Amino acid sequence: MSEPGVPSTTEGAEAAFEREALPEMEAVFGFALRLSGGRDQAQDLVQETYLRAWRSWDRYTPGTRIRSWLFTICRNLFYRREQRSRRHHEIVKQIAEEEPASVAMDAVVYRATRSHDPQGAFWDRILDVEVLRALDALPPPFREALILADLESLPYDEIATVLDVAVGTVKSRIFRARRMMQEQLYDYAISRGIIPGPTPRTSTPPSTDPESA
Repeated sequence: MSEPGVPSTTEGAEAAFEREALPEMEAVFGFALRLSGGRDQAQDLVQETYLRAWRSWDRYTPGTRIRSWLFTICRNLFYRREQRSRRHHEIVKQIAEEEPASVAMDAVVYRATRSHDPQGAFWDRILDVEVLRALDALPPPFREALILADLESLPYDEIATVLDVAVGTVKSRIFRARRMMQEQLYDYAISRGIIPGPTPRTSTPPSTDPESA
């Protein structure tokens, strides 16, 4: 039992968690949103991320890379969910092939839950819709690296920690992701005046040679 006026270990941990982890919630939500593609899914991921972070707070060294640590937890949770979801759909598919009638209601519920979330659309408009579309079209390893580098401004070594890859791999993925984005957005960037378009060729004037008449 702690002495009067002296915070307990739990109280100190709570204060440190509130001081370091809670201010990063908006950044974690943004990362979760770009991973999952939906506001509801992102909110669930953030809640579970912070629950896991609190349970594992004794493993975190205060004053170190809190954002990278939270992103790592969030990413791991997302891919565990994806794996469970894929296994679920594989099982449902197998059952459907063997007993089609038994999954009829599941199919109705599944279609209902895929309706678009209008609030999520609002958040997507924070960034240019064409840029977001190009970003979401990237293969996941490249999309993650680019989000962490260009949207979250993490240094290469922290991105490597979050993605659990070498720094050289991070640099390569970011380079290739930027190249893919440039290719996808080239015409769009010209139409918005972000980059100059190709110089039009001057047409050759008609010949005035009398002999050609």
